[in-house]
Amino acid sequence: MVLHVLGWMQRASQAGYTHVLLNDSKFSRLATMDAHYFRNLNTVKQAASNLNLEIVPALFPVGYANDLLFNNPNLIEGLPVTNTLLVVSNGLASIQPDPPVSFPGGNFSNLNLWSWKDPNVVEDNGAARLTDPNGVNARIVQQLTVKPFRQYHISVQVKTTNFLTAPRVLILGNGLALNYNNLGVQPTQDWTTHHVVFNSLSNSTVSVYFGVWGGTTGSLWWDNATIEEVAFLNLMRRPGAPLRLETESGAPLVEGTDFAPLSDPLMGSVPYAGVYDIYHTPPQLHLLSAELTNGIRLRASWYHAVTVYDDQATICLSEPATLTLLLEQAQRMQAAWSTRGYFMSHDEIRVMNWCAACQDRHLDAGPLLADNVRTCASILRQVNPGGRIYVWSDMFDPNHNAHANYYLVRGDLTGSWLGLDNDLIIVPWDYDTRAASLQFFAGLGNRQVIAGYYDADPMLVTNWLNAARPYTGISGVIYTTWQSSYANLETFAQILANYPAPSLWRAPRLLASFTTGQTQLILEGERGHRYFIQQAYDLNQWTTWTNVTANDATLTFSTSPLTNRSQFFRAACAQ
Repeated sequence: MVLHVLGWMQRASQAGYTHVLLNDSKFSRLATMDAHYFRNLNTVKQAASNLNLEIVPALFPVGYANDLLFNNPNLIEGLPVTNTLLVVSNGLASIQPDPPVSFPGGNFSNLNLWSWKDPNVVEDNGAARLTDPNGVNARIVQQLTVKPFRQYHISVQVKTTNFLTAPRVLILGNGLALNYNNLGVQPTQDWTTHHVVFNSLSNSTVSVYFGVWGGTTGSLWWDNATIEEVAFLNLMRRPGAPLRLETESGAPLVEGTDFAPLSDPLMGSVPYAGVYDIYHTPPQLHLLSAELTNGIRLRASWYHAVTVYDDQATICLSEPATLTLLLEQAQRMQAAWSTRGYFMSHDEIRVMNWCAACQDRHLDAGPLLADNVRTCASILRQVNPGGRIYVWSDMFDPNHNAHANYYLVRGDLTGSWLGLDNDLIIVPWDYDTRAASLQFFAGLGNRQVIAGYYDADPMLVTNWLNAARPYTGISGVIYTTWQSSYANLETFAQILANYPAPSLWRAPRLLASFTTGQTQLILEGERGHRYFIQQAYDLNQWTTWTNVTANDATLTFSTSPLTNRSQFFRAACAQ
């Protein structure tokens, strides 16, 4: 893999690229890496230096946190379960459905037992079949009564023949989705059991959909759908996700005295730490107190891990151990890379603000995220003073993901952008909202680097550039491939080189730094352009202090020692 990276870097340098955004799952667990890994890392560092490329490593993957969670799977953000009914029997406390729940037509032999279905879902030998939807929805639905904040498990058998659209089991509560995991059904497969787990959250009724939306061709069969309330599946154990067990009269039970220590050893650990499955046999609750005799009813409250799509996990933003882990990652990354800038991976954070650690702060989702991004930026400034900090746009953009009802986020993400200070460089990436997003972050005063390539026609980047023309602070464009396809690397660079960029994009940013009586001027611009800095003592008589052709995007100049006389500096691009 290192040879591939070196080859891409060689091509990028020759094509005129100046930076390399570099991500690796192992950045989240550098403490476990051996000498061979760091030799490869240093090889990449040296190659970047030789090619005049600046490496920008990515870190803080709080929304795609599986690699961070390798260090502590219990730091995943999870959902609360409250007052599940358990009944004592022979030293075990087993779940008692409260209320009982089932699919009346779960064996699909009589489709009239379901709440409703689309006409193209038909009975076929005791199963429900849909064939060649051809763009039409094909769903069968059951409405169920549930208890709020309980954990439910659905299993269903699926068979397919050349079925080209991914089917879904979707649970809606009050019109909002309660689950987002992919089923993993293959286009052609024999009867296979698939699992779905959801939390009812605040809902007393839910609608369970089996089907496809806008399917294409092929045939799919559903059969033997079951639903059950479950307890302690993917149970989390950490201070901000407490387990509470009490008798039905409210008397608390003590772990280690009244019941054996409880954990789910398969939570976030199979096949290795940081990987979470959807369903496995939950752990059993073993009782120790002789007073807990058969028939006694207990109530349990706890938190369970939840993921999105294909095992995407979010780390808790509030647990103190999370902040310790983020600080440790930044320190290890700086020790390994010692680079000028880092990229904060705050994107698509889809589960948030549910555990006790979060809810005890009494913050809405927006302020909670604002606090986290502010803290992460502070960590980077602590370990890399004066360094540049980049961050994805979506979670801080009201035109994109910073709003209410975003996946399994509790609350409203409005205001998350208040955690962004003007020194953070925003990387907008949503093509459809490009004009509004560019305008929004320009209005906040942030510089922007456009993620303008997503494995589509390279010429689409000109639409980004046209939308960005009115704004200063447009600092660059990224070839952002998510398919590891670098075929258009040179073509993309040539399109950018030929684009008639407005002069205001070349306006430099001039900063001052004061350290022990010494003033430094920091000019941030673009490599290859000529800049001049002017000096004045009265804001009227300006003289040229220096002029230089930038060999780097950041230039640092030392000024004369501080005196009692005011000095003013300004910078501009000469070409």
